[in-house]
Parts: sequence; C-alpha cells; structure tokens
Amino acid sequence: MSLRTQLSLLYALLAGVILAVLGLIVYTLVSVILVDQIDRSLTQTAHALISCTRVNAAGEIAIESIPSLGATSTTYIQFWDTRGKLKASSDNLGNLQLSLDPNGLRYPTTVFRDTRLNQASLRVLSVPLQVEGRRMAVLQVGTNREIVDQLQQILATVLGIALAISITMAALYGWLGTGLVLAPLEKATLAARNIANKDDLSRRIPNVSQKNEIGILIEAFNQTLDRLEDIFNKQKRFIADVSHELRTPLTVIKGNAGLLRKMKVPDEESLQGIETEVDRLTRMVGDLLLLAQGEAGRLELNMQPVDLDVLLLEVLQQAKVLSGGKVGFQIADIEQVRVSGDRDRLKQVMINLITNAVKYTPAGGQVGLSIKNVESQAQLMISDTGPGIPAADLPHIFERFYRGDKARTRPADGSSYGLGLSIVDWIIKCHGGRIEVKSREGVGTIFLVWLPLAGGM
Repeated sequence: MSLRTQLSLLYALLAGVILAVLGLIVYTLVSVILVDQIDRSLTQTAHALISCTRVNAAGEIAIESIPSLGATSTTYIQFWDTRGKLKASSDNLGNLQLSLDPNGLRYPTTVFRDTRLNQASLRVLSVPLQVEGRRMAVLQVGTNREIVDQLQQILATVLGIALAISITMAALYGWLGTGLVLAPLEKATLAARNIANKDDLSRRIPNVSQKNEIGILIEAFNQTLDRLEDIFNKQKRFIADVSHELRTPLTVIKGNAGLLRKMKVPDEESLQGIETEVDRLTRMVGDLLLLAQGEAGRLELNMQPVDLDVLLLEVLQQAKVLSGGKVGFQIADIEQVRVSGDRDRLKQVMINLITNAVKYTPAGGQVGLSIKNVESQAQLMISDTGPGIPAADLPHIFERFYRGDKARTRPADGSSYGLGLSIVDWIIKCHGGRIEVKSREGVGTIFLVWLPLAGGM
C-alpha cells in the first residue's frame, strides 16, 4: 500500500471518528431536549390534575372532574386506585381499561417511562397520590412520542448521510492533498532512480519545497550526493595517484633487474637503486595502511598526558641532526603546555611538519618553532622561509598524493609522495584539534596546530 493511500485512509478514518463522536453528541442532546420538553408538559398537566382532586368523607381520593387543559388527542390521562381499578380517564382513551404503564403503577415515587400501548409509543408520567404518607391512588399522564421517534430517526439518517459524505470527501481531499504534497517526493524518487541507473553522481534533485520536511529530505539527499561525488572523485584521483607513484619505482626496479641480468658481476649502483625504491614503496604502503586503519576506526590511540614543550625540544634535537646544518632553527616562544594524546602520534606530527619545512626551505633559511597557550588551547607553530604555497593549492595540501609542484619542487631523492600532511591532518583531528596553514609565495609558510589542553591546565 502506497504512502498516499495510507494517508488518505488515515484522514478518512480520523474524519469519520471525529464526525461520529460529534454526531452522537448532537443526537443525544437533541433527544434529551425533546424528551425534556415532553416531560415538562406532562409534569404541568399532572400538577393541574392534582389540584382538581379531593379526599372524600370515606378517606378516598375523589376526582371532581378532568378539566379541559387544552390537551391534544395525543395526551392521555388515567386515575387508578390502590386496588388497580380505573377511577377516571380522559375522553380520548374511550373505554380502554388497560393502564398506560402497568409497571409505573407499582413505583413508590414519581417516574417517567417509555412504553408501548397497542403499537403506539408513549411517554408516561406515573405520580403516586398520598395523603399523610398513605398511598391513595396513582395518576398517569401520557403522550404519544411518535413525533420524537420520527425526529430521532430523521436526525440519525441525516447524520449518517453527512458522516458518509464527510468521510468520502475527507478521503478524496486526502488523496488529492497528499498527491500535491508528495509530488516533490515522487520527483525526487524518479531523479534518484535515474541517478542510480545512469551512475551520474553529478546530477541533483531539484528542490521546490525547501521549507517543509520533504524539502529538508531532498536537501539532505543532495548533500549526501555531494559527499558521495566528492568521495568517488577522491577515490578515482587516489587510484590514479597511486598508479602514478607506483609506476616510477616499479620501472626503476624492473630496469635495474634487467641490467643485473645482463651483467655477470652485480652492479652496486643498480642494487642500491632497487633497495631505495623498495624502501620508498614500503614507506608508502605503511602510510597508506596507517590512514586506512585510522579511517576504519581500527587504529587505537594511547591517550595520556603529554608535555608538548618537552616533546618539541626532543624532536628539535633530531631535526637538527637530520638537517645537517642546511637551515637554522629559531624558537620564538616555548611555554609549558600539556595535552591529552598519543605521544608517538603527536611526535609523528611534529617530525612530519618540521621535516617538511626543512625540505622546502633553501639552504641558509630559517625554520621557526613556537608552542604556547592561547585562549585555553595549545598552539604549535612551525614556519619556514621557503617558496610558499600558491593560493590555488592551499585547499588541497592535506589531500593524499597532492603536491604543489609548481611552488615546491619534489625532492630529488623521491622521498616525498604526498601522504605526510594527510597523516598529520588525520592525527590532529583524532586528538580533537585542527590545523591551519598560511602561506605567501616567495615569503614562506606557517603551519598552526591547535590542540585542546589536558584537564587542569
């Protein structure tokens, strides 16, 4: 069953229940009002008749006469003594000797009852007449209630027809209304199927109802398509980049292997070339595995308090050795800062950023370092005086295998393959931080790492 049909039936059911309850209330109120009017008329007639009764010398109720009360032919009057004998009755009853309400004669108090007499529907008031607590007679006043029954039947018929028409109209309105409301959803479904069938993630679903739930759903679906397209494009670019990165070392290995096969004596240079490319492939595979494990959530971090200032000084000593005096290091600020994180991974961040700064800084340049507490956050700054990064490349530098080769020439040793900054970005995000980069061509680049402080700092 479609959603449109379900909503239409729901509207019809809801309208039916509401109208049925309202109809029942109206029917009950009208019936009560009509019956109450009859009871008032019967009560007035009974009071008038009681005023015409007397107690005779024998101590019995005597009816002087039944006065003309302007009663119609549908109003009936009877006086019964305690022995069940009819003492008097109205003329319109003729010689009828049956009680208007036999059960009403036995009631000790005044009572209204609905009865039937000779197929006629009656409303009868039975009033016991007492003198000094002694029951003397029973007055019964009745009227034909066929008009009330007919009015109730007509009212029930009208309400039933109105209920049926209302339910039909509610179902029709629900069908047409939900059709208009769900039309954008049907279009979205058709567009989604076309996208799936044609494998075209660049297409989007037109959103014509942006302010309701369907519009929000379509917007969320389009955002999902944006992410899927971005992931798909990154995946294609990743495969292309991996293929490109693997082609060079594999070509070198194959060439050196062929050269060695032709030579009787192993060539040391060829062996070294093979070993270098194998090491490069090993590092690349290791970094890719690290990123894959991290994104899959299978890489656990050993979180503990880490003194970043101590860790930076430790990395700085290693960087000075690795740089071989090519560049100078300048520490602008170093404050005691403690964060909660994985010490090895944070050290990897520092090594990658400092190594990157050293690589792209010309001989005699400066690499600046600082670490301080800024607005309750740890700020690690690493700057260089290299060629800088073009503005067009800045949004992409943390993508895998991306290098702004126009500004930053790839090192001759082939040690860079564009995964270092991707790993740095992932590690920082896993620690609840963020990384920023500022660069001017011909001036240099600044990397800012922000990490939350450990509790108590």
